[in-house]
Amino acid sequence: MKITPKVLLASILAGALLTACGNTDTEPKKEDNKAEDKADVVTTASIVNEADALVNGLSENGTWIVATLQDLTVDSDIVVAGEFHDKGDAANPLYRKLGLYTQDEDHNIIDSFTLTAPKMTVQSENFKIQGGTFVGDVYVEANGFTVDATAKVDGNVYYKSDEFKASAVIDGEVTGEQEVQ
Repeated sequence: MKITPKVLLASILAGALLTACGNTDTEPKKEDNKAEDKADVVTTASIVNEADALVNGLSENGTWIVATLQDLTVDSDIVVAGEFHDKGDAANPLYRKLGLYTQDEDHNIIDSFTLTAPKMTVQSENFKIQGGTFVGDVYVEANGFTVDATAKVDGNVYYKSDEFKASAVIDGEVTGEQEVQ
């Protein structure tokens, strides 16, 4: 299931309402807050419209999914790092996604966006680019890299090993070379 900005906002508001109405304690327990803070980092989608927010969202301390709201240009290299699970649930497989698009309630892509950066290094397993165009070279250092059929890499894709290349799923377009370096 893809998360739309409306669904994300509704989920946050519902969670806030339940939290506010469901607790009669006047002082929160410190252990509970730490667990909630840690879960928020992993489970919340990062919907961004600035380069710094995108870089942070894809970092080791980011989120399992980062979605853009417009074309973005990042002047520095992007590093996709960290271990994240599908939908932020540790019971689900390892998975990360960069959504370069917006969608409607039926998950149809409405607008696609372009992300431009000199280089993107993928260190997270099962990282997927979906719904738009990444302009720059991609360096893959993990298994399961995917370019969705709705996405495009306008540049080269370099794999650190034959294993990483063999595990990649390239359903979308890559305009440059795809090779092991």
